[in-house]
Amino acid sequence: MNEVLRVVVVDDHPLFREGVVAALQAEGDLVVVAQGGSASDAAELAAQHLPDVLLLDLHLPGGGLNALRDIGVAYPAIRVVMLTFSEDETDVLGALKAGARGYIIKGVTGRELRQVVRAVSEGEVSITPLLASGLLYELAQPARPVPGPLVETLTPRERQILEGVAQGRSNKEIARELGLTEKTVKHYMTNVLQKLQVRNRVEAALLAQQWPRP
Repeated sequence: MNEVLRVVVVDDHPLFREGVVAALQAEGDLVVVAQGGSASDAAELAAQHLPDVLLLDLHLPGGGLNALRDIGVAYPAIRVVMLTFSEDETDVLGALKAGARGYIIKGVTGRELRQVVRAVSEGEVSITPLLASGLLYELAQPARPVPGPLVETLTPRERQILEGVAQGRSNKEIARELGLTEKTVKHYMTNVLQKLQVRNRVEAALLAQQWPRP
């Protein structure tokens, strides 16, 4: 018999969470030892149970990425898999950069979910194939250095927001940190993309990472 893997599930939708728990425990080698519904729950349950794998909703109260970073620092042996509806390459890249070992779209089957949990527990990084191909395409595009004059056209606030994007934060998280509305952040990002002459948030984030820091 395979070794039993201990799993924690954190998602703020109870009915969906119950379905995930049932799917995981449909076969005897996966056992859900605890479940919660917020970023603070994730941190507490990680400390209390030290699971092999923690399934974490990206858009939790308190921020899924925030919980991911905190758990990664405090308990690096716990392998975290993000569970989300978002297929945005920026979200995928942000989660992987923050330490996620897997990224699953919520439409997967129970069988696929169990396969990912097992693979991640063995040290693999697992991403939905369609998302992986899109991410690889974006990363394979030649990065263009940002000419000095383009950088200088960004306002201090636009630079703040772009720094947040480069760190993998969502518009909602950036808005909360800067005391702005999500709509305002989207407006600033539209201006940033136009000024830097890039197509999307992923290109903007990659360019931001090339900027010399003081």
